Amino acid sequence: MTSKESLMAQRPRDIAHCVSAFLQKGDLDGVVSMFHPDCKIFFPPDQPPYEGKEGARQAFEPFLEVKPEIKSDVISEVIIGDTALLRARWQVVAPSGDVLSEGESTEVAKQLENGAWVYLIDCPMGPPEL
Repeated sequence: MTSKESLMAQRPRDIAHCVSAFLQKGDLDGVVSMFHPDCKIFFPPDQPPYEGKEGARQAFEPFLEVKPEIKSDVISEVIIGDTALLRARWQVVAPSGDVLSEGESTEVAKQLENGAWVYLIDCPMGPPEL
């Protein structure tokens, strides 16, 4: 069983925990597995989004050297069928305990055919302005 198969988000609110676990292991493929093939990651929000699995890889690759923990406190979760809307307060924390980044996110998650939840839209600093 690969790490991707052994760690799946059973609920939308579990996705950030899975991403964090993969980051702490330095498992970029695992991190990318938490994103939908058609995903968009709006970070930073004033730049064009990262798109798809390759975009998720590019967005998270810089974190691998540090292997940080993502602490996420989901403050809202609305699920309709295979789609969920989430809001969370989060911190990226280095192994030293230093807070590297923090914010309040908005995400849209999708449930895959295997039952796992993944991010479709990830806005770590909230949705971008029009």
